Amino acid sequence: MSPCRSKQPLHDATGDTLGPLPAGWEERITDDSRIFYVDHATKTTQWEDPRLKKLGGPAMRYSIQYKKKYDNFRAKLRKPESVPNKFDIKVSRSNILEDSYRGIMAVKKPELLKTKLWIEFEGETGLDYAGVSKEWFYILSKEMFNPYYGLFEYSAIDDYTLQINPQSGLANEEHLSYFRFIGRICGMAVYHGRLIDAYFIRPFYKMMLHRHISLKDLESVDSEYFNSLQWILENQPDCLELTFSVDEDVFGDKKEVELKENGRDIKVTNENKSEYIQLIIKYRFSDRVKKQMLAFMEGFNDLIPQQLLTMFDPNELELLLAGLQDIDVNDWKAFTKYRGGEYNTNHPVVINFWKVVYLFNNEQRSRLLQFVTGTSRVPMNGFAELYGSNGHQPFTIEKWGTPADLPRAHTCFNRLDLPPYSTLEELRAKLLFAIENTEGFDGVD
Repeated sequence: MSPCRSKQPLHDATGDTLGPLPAGWEERITDDSRIFYVDHATKTTQWEDPRLKKLGGPAMRYSIQYKKKYDNFRAKLRKPESVPNKFDIKVSRSNILEDSYRGIMAVKKPELLKTKLWIEFEGETGLDYAGVSKEWFYILSKEMFNPYYGLFEYSAIDDYTLQINPQSGLANEEHLSYFRFIGRICGMAVYHGRLIDAYFIRPFYKMMLHRHISLKDLESVDSEYFNSLQWILENQPDCLELTFSVDEDVFGDKKEVELKENGRDIKVTNENKSEYIQLIIKYRFSDRVKKQMLAFMEGFNDLIPQQLLTMFDPNELELLLAGLQDIDVNDWKAFTKYRGGEYNTNHPVVINFWKVVYLFNNEQRSRLLQFVTGTSRVPMNGFAELYGSNGHQPFTIEKWGTPADLPRAHTCFNRLDLPPYSTLEELRAKLLFAIENTEGFDGVD
């Protein structure tokens, strides 16, 4: 074997070259033109480019203590009694929100929602071995939390973190019934070990846990407003001529709201400014959306008892509902299985597959994960805890078809059928086409 450099430089998701190999590493090529890497420090060789691991994503950061909490939580969830062995839901993709709302809110006995879910999309042949229900939660949550419907809105700091719209009643007269429905869906997701495709502001999780919301919580929601209140806390506020009232903007009309009785006549001073700030925070996050939050929690508690939530903190509750946001490819690769005896970790197609995934940005990784498993979210303790129709079901890759075929997925079993593409470029192009254009369950077995 003779040393050889790659003819094409590798690029990361931003288009930048990956740079030189780490110290002590060398790239070589076999007689049959396969590139491999030599680590002279350990005198070992490997097929995978050592520069890729740095693109893998954040390391797992969840403790054994959290895993124990989660296992304890699952063990205490009460199983339904005296109910049918499954609950059927038939929806159309084009009207998934309204179809699901009617089906779920027609249930008078919430215990029914704890039994096996059997989801059917109109006009599709997929069988629900858990794969279709995962997709149902995924697509429905994108609709439920879409600000277009006026129930939720984005926080002031970004366009993906959600908060309850305090004016939701003006957008939908039946908004409280919809909030109870959304609470039920979130409760069902937690009960059935599924994930929703939504992330909320931190105070939302604190309200779910009945915990105190502090000034610090405002910083991640509205940094400008946080800085204003922080200035008041650290300085004399008399010059601002504030009172214990706020102006509420309702579609352009200003409305004065008193934070306490006769608040418009009480000046904010250095002596009472701490009370003023606490009342502002309470109004901002709690009072304005109190009815909506009560309706949401009523629906959520239909499935998940409130006392069981108290074992989690707000960060852990976010994980329970939505899983990990960033995808760690190193963890993904470590807990992947290969089925059928053809593919393995050192097979050229598998090497190229992981190279493509490492070079994907996080959105593309999420699309790939959703394509194969039915959800773009990673369970709270990483890929080791992926579940499918038969319980624990690791991400699996199997050789299938010819290079003329597109990759196909079996979301019920978290399995990717990957044709034997001969080049990295072909694999990447076919994989991207599949994950960006394929929807539905025709042909899934």
